[in-house]
Amino acid sequence: MGSERCLQCGRDDYHTPSVTVDAIATRDGLEGLELLMIKRGPEPPEWEGMWAFPGGFVDYGEDPEDAVIRELIEETGVIGKNPLTLTILGKPGRDPRKHCIGLFYLVEVDFNSKPVGADDAVDAKWISINELTEQNVAGDHSKIIDMLRE
Repeated sequence: MGSERCLQCGRDDYHTPSVTVDAIATRDGLEGLELLMIKRGPEPPEWEGMWAFPGGFVDYGEDPEDAVIRELIEETGVIGKNPLTLTILGKPGRDPRKHCIGLFYLVEVDFNSKPVGADDAVDAKWISINELTEQNVAGDHSKIIDMLRE
Protein backbone atom coordinates (compact mmCIF):
# COMPACT_ATOMS: atom_id res chain seq x y z
CA MET A 1 0.00 0.00 0.00
CA GLY A 2 1.59 3.27 -1.13
CA SER A 3 1.77 6.60 0.56
CA GLU A 4 -0.19 9.65 -0.62
CA ARG A 5 2.10 12.19 -2.30
CA CYS A 6 1.40 15.93 -2.61
CA LEU A 7 1.32 16.89 -6.27
CA GLN A 8 2.67 20.40 -5.52
CA CYS A 9 5.63 19.69 -3.22
CA GLY A 10 6.22 15.95 -3.65
CA ARG A 11 6.11 15.22 0.09
CA ASP A 12 4.57 12.01 1.29
CA ASP A 13 2.94 11.12 4.60
CA TYR A 14 5.68 8.78 5.82
CA HIS A 15 7.22 9.74 9.14
CA THR A 16 10.93 9.31 8.54
CA PRO A 17 13.98 10.17 10.64
CA SER A 18 16.49 12.79 9.59
CA VAL A 19 20.11 11.91 8.86
CA THR A 20 22.97 13.73 10.59
CA VAL A 21 26.73 13.46 10.17
CA ASP A 22 29.55 14.16 12.62
CA ALA A 23 33.27 14.56 11.92
CA ILE A 24 35.76 12.93 14.28
CA ALA A 25 39.24 14.37 13.88
CA THR A 26 42.00 13.32 16.27
CA ARG A 27 45.62 14.20 16.94
CA ASP A 28 48.31 13.36 19.46
CA GLY A 29 48.74 16.23 21.93
CA LEU A 30 51.05 16.90 24.83
CA GLU A 31 48.60 15.19 27.22
CA GLY A 32 47.61 12.34 24.89
CA LEU A 33 44.76 12.09 22.38
CA GLU A 34 43.03 15.34 21.41
CA LEU A 35 39.70 15.67 19.60
CA LEU A 36 38.48 18.51 17.40
CA MET A 37 35.28 19.64 19.13
CA ILE A 38 32.76 22.46 18.90
CA LYS A 39 30.92 24.21 21.70
CA ARG A 40 27.21 24.19 20.91
CA GLY A 41 25.16 27.35 20.63
CA PRO A 42 21.64 27.83 21.99
CA GLU A 43 19.88 25.18 19.87
CA PRO A 44 18.76 22.86 21.20
CA PRO A 45 18.75 24.46 24.65
CA GLU A 46 19.47 21.11 26.35
CA TRP A 47 22.95 21.11 24.78
CA GLU A 48 23.85 24.82 24.95
CA GLY A 49 27.48 25.31 25.95
CA MET A 50 28.32 21.61 25.71
CA TRP A 51 31.05 20.05 23.57
CA ALA A 52 30.17 17.99 20.50
CA PHE A 53 31.74 16.74 17.33
CA PRO A 54 31.31 19.14 14.39
CA GLY A 55 28.33 18.05 12.35
CA GLY A 56 24.81 18.65 11.20
CA PHE A 57 22.00 17.56 8.92
CA VAL A 58 22.52 15.97 5.52
CA ASP A 59 20.81 18.09 2.85
CA TYR A 60 18.33 16.49 0.47
CA GLY A 61 20.28 15.08 -2.49
CA GLU A 62 23.63 15.33 -0.66
CA ASP A 63 26.03 12.43 -0.17
CA PRO A 64 26.67 12.00 3.60
CA GLU A 65 30.43 11.92 2.97
CA ASP A 66 30.19 15.34 1.30
CA ALA A 67 27.94 16.57 4.12
CA VAL A 68 30.43 15.66 6.87
CA ILE A 69 33.22 17.58 5.10
CA ARG A 70 30.88 20.55 4.53
CA GLU A 71 29.75 20.62 8.16
CA LEU A 72 33.33 20.38 9.43
CA ILE A 73 34.32 23.43 7.37
CA GLU A 74 31.16 25.38 8.27
CA GLU A 75 31.54 24.87 12.03
CA THR A 76 35.34 24.95 12.48
CA GLY A 77 36.94 26.34 9.31
CA VAL A 78 39.03 23.14 9.17
CA ILE A 79 39.27 21.25 5.88
CA GLY A 80 38.84 17.51 6.13
CA LYS A 81 39.28 14.63 3.71
CA ASN A 82 38.90 10.86 3.37
CA PRO A 83 35.87 10.33 5.63
CA LEU A 84 35.66 6.77 6.96
CA THR A 85 32.54 5.51 8.72
CA LEU A 86 33.19 4.79 12.40
CA THR A 87 29.68 4.00 13.66
CA ILE A 88 25.98 4.83 13.41
CA LEU A 89 23.73 5.85 16.31
CA GLY A 90 19.99 6.03 15.74
CA LYS A 91 18.10 5.36 18.95
CA PRO A 92 14.85 7.37 18.95
CA GLY A 93 15.13 10.21 21.47
CA ARG A 94 18.90 10.62 21.06
CA ASP A 95 18.25 14.15 19.76
CA PRO A 96 15.71 16.41 21.52
CA ARG A 97 14.69 18.05 18.22
CA LYS A 98 13.49 14.94 16.37
CA HIS A 99 14.38 11.37 15.50
CA CYS A 100 17.86 11.54 13.95
CA ILE A 101 20.13 8.81 12.69
CA GLY A 102 23.72 9.93 13.22
CA LEU A 103 26.55 8.80 10.96
CA PHE A 104 29.95 9.30 12.62
CA TYR A 105 33.00 9.58 10.36
CA LEU A 106 36.70 9.58 11.11
CA VAL A 107 38.08 12.48 9.06
CA GLU A 108 41.68 13.36 8.22
CA VAL A 109 42.69 16.97 8.90
CA ASP A 110 45.88 18.98 9.14
CA PHE A 111 46.99 18.44 12.76
CA ASN A 112 48.16 22.06 12.92
CA SER A 113 44.73 23.42 11.95
CA LYS A 114 43.52 26.33 14.05
CA PRO A 115 39.76 25.79 14.41
CA VAL A 116 37.38 28.73 14.78
CA GLY A 117 33.77 28.32 15.90
CA ALA A 118 31.31 29.39 13.20
CA ASP A 119 27.78 28.70 11.93
CA ASP A 120 25.90 27.37 14.99
CA ALA A 121 29.11 26.59 16.95
CA VAL A 122 30.14 29.28 19.44
CA ASP A 123 33.66 27.86 19.76
CA ALA A 124 35.84 25.17 18.22
CA LYS A 125 39.14 23.80 19.47
CA TRP A 126 41.31 20.78 20.04
CA ILE A 127 40.50 19.30 23.46
CA SER A 128 42.23 16.56 25.41
CA ILE A 129 40.01 13.48 25.57
CA ASN A 130 40.66 13.52 29.33
CA GLU A 131 38.69 16.78 29.68
CA LEU A 132 35.53 15.37 28.07
CA THR A 133 32.88 13.83 30.32
CA GLU A 134 29.22 12.86 30.12
CA GLN A 135 28.49 16.13 31.97
CA ASN A 136 30.11 18.44 29.40
CA VAL A 137 29.48 16.52 26.15
CA ALA A 138 26.21 16.85 24.23
CA GLY A 139 23.88 13.92 23.77
CA ASP A 140 25.32 10.53 22.96
CA HIS A 141 28.62 11.89 21.65
CA SER A 142 30.12 10.61 24.91
CA LYS A 143 29.54 7.08 23.54
CA ILE A 144 31.86 7.91 20.64
CA ILE A 145 34.43 9.37 23.04
CA ASP A 146 34.30 6.16 25.08
CA MET A 147 34.92 4.17 21.86
CA LEU A 148 37.98 6.32 21.14
CA ARG A 149 39.31 5.75 24.68
CA GLU A 150 39.40 1.97 24.14
